[in-house]
Amino acid sequence: PPEEDESLVPKEYSFNPLQAAKELRVGNYYFKKHNYRAASQRFQEATKWDGALAEAYLRLGESKEKQRDKKAAADAYAKYLEAAPGAKDAPEVKKRLDKLQK
Repeated sequence: PPEEDESLVPKEYSFNPLQAAKELRVGNYYFKKHNYRAASQRFQEATKWDGALAEAYLRLGESKEKQRDKKAAADAYAKYLEAAPGAKDAPEVKKRLDKLQK
């Protein structure tokens, strides 16, 4: 029965910065290997474990951009700017975001 099948139960996320950092590390590994799809999935997971982890949104945007998914990249960059408005690279990310939204 479906109620007993563990794989059908939706995964529940709660704040877990250690798990988020692990997902971010693994995502960076995949990104370096040019496996942008796997990297995106890991960065997405990291944002679910820690919604304030700005780096995960930035890396998610970069990997989505590599996959030519402009809308997802723009969304991720917007969330990055929301999470880290005073970041050193904020002006550069704003330029990328403007470019993607055109």
